[in-house]
Amino acid sequence: VDTARTATSSKDALARTLWQARSGEHVLDGAARCSSDLSHEAQEDRRGSNQLRASSLPPLAEPVIILEDVTKHYGERVAVDQLSLRVAQGEVLALLGGSGSGKTTTLKLINRLVEPSSGNIRVAGRETRQFAPHELRRTIGYVLHGVGLFPHMTVAENIGITPRLVGWAPETIAHRTTELLDLVELGGDGLAARFPHELSGGQQQRVGLARALAADPSVMLLDEPFGSLDSITRRRLQRLFADIHARRGLTAIFVTHDVDEALRLGTKVAVLRAGR
Repeated sequence: VDTARTATSSKDALARTLWQARSGEHVLDGAARCSSDLSHEAQEDRRGSNQLRASSLPPLAEPVIILEDVTKHYGERVAVDQLSLRVAQGEVLALLGGSGSGKTTTLKLINRLVEPSSGNIRVAGRETRQFAPHELRRTIGYVLHGVGLFPHMTVAENIGITPRLVGWAPETIAHRTTELLDLVELGGDGLAARFPHELSGGQQQRVGLARALAADPSVMLLDEPFGSLDSITRRRLQRLFADIHARRGLTAIFVTHDVDEALRLGTKVAVLRAGR
């Protein structure tokens, strides 16, 4: 479903789409014809961010992320089953589905936290198998479900970990850390010197987003990054992510089980059922 081409789309109708997809029906094209009952605010958020994305991104000959017939087995269980996806430069693919549908496994396959049983994965024109796993991960921003900050490191140290690993100079890391704290609206108040347990849940999630952006990646993978937050904080961080995406032209896959979030943030929506 290409939300950039859909002026309005209803949560109720897309919920029916999800139910039908779980029943095995191929109905994703029909979701683009949903009637309008989303809030005016949600429609305006999506229209504005999609206009920025469309106007600021040059086309590429090849999508930035390509999955071709990717399968992942854990013993006899199939977590991902012949999955094919294409994500062009500047797109946000919202990967939508219930628990156990293969969403998180798909992200882990892309950055080689797990290896596919079969199929091919390409990032920025190269097969991921051509990268050493640690080198690939340093080029991809990864925002974990549950944040995953290092508890023994300060906020500044957490944000600067990837630039330090790739050999940036200390003064460059310090400048980048300050820049990112301002970007995620955490500048000032001495937050850089605090430890994760001294932050609120929303602040921790902002630090996680800043850390994923630290080495200036062109690709980001986000695994339900706002799922554990209250609705007010979640909405603010959704708007923050949309703004960062529009400004930087990131290519991203955003995993969620929330229909409204998928429509707000995704330029495209893919529904996973049983790894397909």
